[in-house]
Amino acid sequence: MGAHLNAYTSREQTVYYAKCFSGDIERSVEILSDILLHSKFNKRDIESERGVILREMQEVEQNMQEVVFDHLHSGVFEGNPLSMTILGPEENIQSINRDDLTNYIQTHYRSGRMVLAAAGGVNHDELIKYSEKYFGEVSRGDASSQFIPAVFTPCQLKFRVNDMGFVYGALVVRGLSWTHQDNLSLMVANILLGEYDRSRGLGVTAPSRLARRIGNHPGVQSFMNFSTCYKDTGLNGIYFVTSPDSAPQLIDAVTEEWKWLAEGIFI
Repeated sequence: MGAHLNAYTSREQTVYYAKCFSGDIERSVEILSDILLHSKFNKRDIESERGVILREMQEVEQNMQEVVFDHLHSGVFEGNPLSMTILGPEENIQSINRDDLTNYIQTHYRSGRMVLAAAGGVNHDELIKYSEKYFGEVSRGDASSQFIPAVFTPCQLKFRVNDMGFVYGALVVRGLSWTHQDNLSLMVANILLGEYDRSRGLGVTAPSRLARRIGNHPGVQSFMNFSTCYKDTGLNGIYFVTSPDSAPQLIDAVTEEWKWLAEGIFI
């Protein structure tokens, strides 16, 4: 077929997807349904994947941005499933077995919790026909009764590591859900704030007020605006890397730019 097949997991969803030629759409839908509904979960395959996940966990623990975002979610969404990491605790990875996997699929892989979507050279009516043909056996039901609304809780978290020369952190406010009417406006605001990385050579010539201002502080290494959307909430903020001495100036600059966006721009 020459298609591309992959999958990923976020805090709210697991996605299985394929990129294929228009003439191979039915075959791709069939393959996706087979993966979701008829996986064998052989013991050898589970053990192989267990090792892959444990290696991924080690990689995440060495990625300071991932570490910061995990701590961030655990603080602002404390007590909510959004506070949990994507990979989960190591003891769960070490102990998970075939029964756990099959029980999870039977409980959660239901019609009201699944979406089949396609874009590009695809006929909508044909896609509906393929979904009925290959996903018709999916159990009915949804998860509305199990949904736990997220509550954004302001907090301040500090984890001191003495042998680190930089501060890796995030400054955030409550963001918006996927379907909020102001979501696109927030994305535009993030574009105005821009990003900055000292290794790229941008400073006073950067196309961003915040980047030009921060470029005058030699201790600031980088910053990146982000907007993370969930079903009923979100996070909007800035991830940064800076020397301890420049952290106060960076935070002041970010908050002043937020104030400028809120009060100084009129449409």
